[in-house]
Amino acid sequence: MTDDSQRNFRSVYYEKVGFRGVEEKKSLEILLKDDPLDIEKLCTFSQRFPLPSMYRALVWKVLLGILPPHHDSHAQVMAYRKDQYSDVLHALTVVRFISDATPQVEVYLRMYQLESGKLPRSPSFPMPKAFEQYLNLEDSRLLSHLKTCSAVSKLPYDLWFKRCFAGCLPESSLQRVWDKVVSGSCKILVFVAVEILLTFKIKVMALNSVEKITEFLENIPQDSSDAIVSKAIDLWHKHCGTPAHSA
Repeated sequence: MTDDSQRNFRSVYYEKVGFRGVEEKKSLEILLKDDPLDIEKLCTFSQRFPLPSMYRALVWKVLLGILPPHHDSHAQVMAYRKDQYSDVLHALTVVRFISDATPQVEVYLRMYQLESGKLPRSPSFPMPKAFEQYLNLEDSRLLSHLKTCSAVSKLPYDLWFKRCFAGCLPESSLQRVWDKVVSGSCKILVFVAVEILLTFKIKVMALNSVEKITEFLENIPQDSSDAIVSKAIDLWHKHCGTPAHSA
């Protein structure tokens, strides 16, 4: 039996006996011992599995280019990054794009915009069209209701796609979504939005005004968030396939 087939057999066995994620955690630990770190394999892992919380910060930093692949450089580069963060924060304060009252989510967005040369306008997002496409595939009647209410163009796209659901989903659920975003699959955001509407279909169908629909979607019940994210990931795999993992 090959190493990959043995790994797959153990993963299935662990999941059946109630230890889901044990084999995946071991696989990630093996990847993190590589020097230099293999960015492609870390991306693939992050797209297939939820990252263990103890390793999430490190993997995100490496995938985002905040830390280099070589372990020996991490401490020195992290010191540079802290200085860089302070400089950018100071610059935004001086030009009055942020203040002490600015929400942290917006602070991070402005920092990204400044660093990427896109201040004050953020990048455009073509995702509303993709969202409409997949919602139509999953529930055309629900999409028709939104169109009838003239709500399609008024949905909280900024909250969903520009803020990546920060302020909409609780942190525990948000991390699982951002695992996919950080590893290069922003399309997961579309399926989270679709699944929110599918989950609260009865409620949304009962609302007949743009204002009420938008207000509800901006303040969805938090107790359903884990289930929403799990189903959204299933939808993502259904429509986009499952990346192959090679540890």
